[in-house]
Amino acid sequence: MSDSTSNIISTILSGLGATVTAAAGGIALTIVLSFIAGLAMLSRSRTVRFVSRVYVEGFRGTSEVVQLFWLYFVLPALVGFKLVPLFAGIIVLGLNHGAYGAEIVRGAVQSVPRAQREGAVALSFSPAQRMFRVILPQAVVEMLPPFNNLFIQLMKSTALLYFISAGEITEKGELLRPLYGSQLVLIYGVELLCYLAIAVVITMIMRLLERVLAKRLGREPPPREKAFAKAGVVT
Repeated sequence: MSDSTSNIISTILSGLGATVTAAAGGIALTIVLSFIAGLAMLSRSRTVRFVSRVYVEGFRGTSEVVQLFWLYFVLPALVGFKLVPLFAGIIVLGLNHGAYGAEIVRGAVQSVPRAQREGAVALSFSPAQRMFRVILPQAVVEMLPPFNNLFIQLMKSTALLYFISAGEITEKGELLRPLYGSQLVLIYGVELLCYLAIAVVITMIMRLLERVLAKRLGREPPPREKAFAKAGVVT
């Protein structure tokens, strides 16, 4: 392996930690916001539904790049406090994808059969008990395939952090481009493989969770063909 090849690979891999950190932090925030906003959209309170809908439509309907610029460049000009690039990226990734995740949560909860809800009422469960002991355990299994897609999309969106110099994979690759212009295939090839590897890990974790939760509910793990269909993959 030549010195230039070794330098390219090591430089890009040095950004892997920032990419994984941004993806993991964004996913954690996405999960929290997805459940809060998703359940809020099912609230009996019009005010709660309105606030959650404003959040969902506001972040789904605006550019993620512009959101990033607002948080990292505009907000400091307004309040005089600047966020660390990686932390700003995690917040934007979580807020943006949490808005999409909220619809996943809402749809999955509403897909639970009415008979399950009626059975919980017959057992004199409180609304909270019905939600957390009957409805959500079943709904979460249905959420996992679309959440898998969402998390992979979030991971790929970490490339946007290049615009605020967060030190992730894409930025490392772009710093190499002026120095190794004749080796663009290698630079971008290594970047693609890094993103692919992270996406495979995310998918493996989500598939494992889906199997574990399905077994706890007494369901058979979904056949591979159905799982791929839910994930939007054509086999």
